[in-house]
Amino acid sequence: MKLYSFFRSQTSHRLRVALNLKGLTPEYVAVDLRTEAHLKDAFKSINPQGLVPALETEGQVLIQSPAIIEWLEERYPTPALLPQDAQARARVRAIAAVVGCDTHPLHNRRVLEYLRHNFAANEDAINAWCATWIAAAFDAIEALLAADTTRGRFCVGQTPSLADVYVVPQIESARRFKVDLSRWPLIAEIEAACMQLDAFQKAAPLHQPDAS
Repeated sequence: MKLYSFFRSQTSHRLRVALNLKGLTPEYVAVDLRTEAHLKDAFKSINPQGLVPALETEGQVLIQSPAIIEWLEERYPTPALLPQDAQARARVRAIAAVVGCDTHPLHNRRVLEYLRHNFAANEDAINAWCATWIAAAFDAIEALLAADTTRGRFCVGQTPSLADVYVVPQIESARRFKVDLSRWPLIAEIEAACMQLDAFQKAAPLHQPDAS
């Protein structure tokens, strides 16, 4: 099993967490987005979309972190990242979608590079852009957490789920874009619980072989 990853990629980060929670340790293959290695033919022969992460396993290459994590859940069902209860699963998927569908796509690297090169956005403008969408997401997630009277230590329940897999890397990205996290105390509690686990600690960007 090979994981094609970039240490600072949020999608790679979430997949690393999921792999760690499943107890899997693939070979790490760094793809340096800063030198546009992801756009070169060598990597595009692996993932024609030119995006990380990609997971090479069982004679195939899987792309897109939601699809890969879903495959992991089906191929390695324990420990489960989705609760047994249907309503709890819906809450988990909703929180993950707030991040994965509505937030991260607005501040991933290719969007920010387009803003820099086509709209002359400086770093202050970039940070303001990112903070706008991250804050909207965190406001919603904080409200969802507050409304869940059955919530445990993690986003949903007493064990980490797909929701935590998505939320913690988004917190890391928020810090990178200088978002003040103090207004979301419940999210802070979730992060604190997650970061007590090796799976989250080892997945952190600065713990990756290509971190610099």
